[in-house]
Amino acid sequence: MQLQDKVAIITGSASGIGKEIALEYARQGAKVVIADLALDAATATANDIIAAGGQAFGVAMDVTSEEQVDAGVAATVAKFGGVDILISNAGIQIISPVVDYSFANWKKMLAIHLDGAFLTTRACMREMVKAGKGGAIIYMGSVHSHEGSPLKSAYVAAKHGLLGLAKVVAKEGAKDRIRANVICPGFVRTPLVEKQIPEQAAQLHISEEDVIKKVMLKDTIDGEFTTTQDVANTAIWLAAFPSTALSGQSIVVSHGWYMQ
Repeated sequence: MQLQDKVAIITGSASGIGKEIALEYARQGAKVVIADLALDAATATANDIIAAGGQAFGVAMDVTSEEQVDAGVAATVAKFGGVDILISNAGIQIISPVVDYSFANWKKMLAIHLDGAFLTTRACMREMVKAGKGGAIIYMGSVHSHEGSPLKSAYVAAKHGLLGLAKVVAKEGAKDRIRANVICPGFVRTPLVEKQIPEQAAQLHISEEDVIKKVMLKDTIDGEFTTTQDVANTAIWLAAFPSTALSGQSIVVSHGWYMQ
């Protein structure tokens, strides 16, 4: 129970990596806020946690909306008394060559990944500073926070941006014992990644099997996907770390795809 009674807001946590982190945090004793675009999906995940004996509730949160982010954080404080942990996880993927990438999709990608990270960070940091108990902010980056890949200009740019934000938050938050770090997974076989397999096959004119073997997993040391459990275990460790000795860092969880 490494996170006993800690209050954690996890964005994009009705499915995929975010949901796995939410379930594991609840098992570790955290009070979990499931923040997602759809309230019904967020509530369903929260109800699963409650049914298993945990504490949770769901909030509708479009992370690109200042009003919804601030309202969701305020609801968390009203329900659980504060915020100890933010997992900025909400994200999407839109693949296209740069020459065909629409400006609207570029702005949408950066809004969700970077504006969302900024707005949730600002709202949670304000509460952490006010409470005076410190806190942990964890951004969901990617190996693409360090590496580039064809067809992913906006995604790679946004994930690189999270590294810069985390470093600034680590420096500004240190006096209030607020830590900021970035988890950088390799490919995790979530619905987001499953959707990319046929899309990349079409763009690259190769088979779906070759997308998996020759694109997604070709640089790993063992030809394995990273799992949601791998990422959740890392998120527990980062949230439970007891001091600002570990702050402003990126932790790569990728089966050796990228080695720092």
